[in-house]
Amino acid sequence: MVTATKENTLISASSLTCIREERILFDELSFDIQEGDIVQIEGPNGAGKTSLLRILAGLSRPYAGSVLYRNEDITRARDEFNEDLLYLGHLPGVKSELTAEENLNFNLRLSGYDDPDIRDILAKVNLSGFEDALAGHLSAGQHRRTALARLWHTTSKVWILDEPFTAIDKKGVETLEKLFIQHADNGGCVILTTHQDMGVVSDSRLKKIKLEYNFD
Repeated sequence: MVTATKENTLISASSLTCIREERILFDELSFDIQEGDIVQIEGPNGAGKTSLLRILAGLSRPYAGSVLYRNEDITRARDEFNEDLLYLGHLPGVKSELTAEENLNFNLRLSGYDDPDIRDILAKVNLSGFEDALAGHLSAGQHRRTALARLWHTTSKVWILDEPFTAIDKKGVETLEKLFIQHADNGGCVILTTHQDMGVVSDSRLKKIKLEYNFD
């Protein structure tokens, strides 16, 4: 595990406030995420977990506060941050008219990979035999695995994942957790939401940020 220092801090959130439809989701939220961290955002539905992930990814602006990437505001470090970010939202983002292989190939080429071994990557997420199947004919779990396959072929240090275990079986969850640990041990960080308990990532290894539902 990486020792926390200012030099290896990847993301710093300072006094974040998020308001949606005139309701404060969270207020004055501050934390640091270092190389080697696996961070779980916890809280009930409606507490602002997805909103927080989108703010950390630079896809939404907070009502107040700031997010820094390597001690620079992400609005000024946009190009560098985007190159170092892999964001997967709650929806898998898989195009139904493309095959599993075509979907993964499209996403990897967008990230700058010219000749990835697509079939080998799909095998890692248990999609061997489904490479040429149209995504529209695949199950929800296979959609999710098609999207998650990018994690096995990326140099991005910051992974922000919204409910990555949705529609994934127990064995698949364990495989993902082991990949998270490997990524963190190599100096990356993983920030995720999930309603599932994690069995491979120990409580001592997992950092948690708890959001409470605000009824006001």
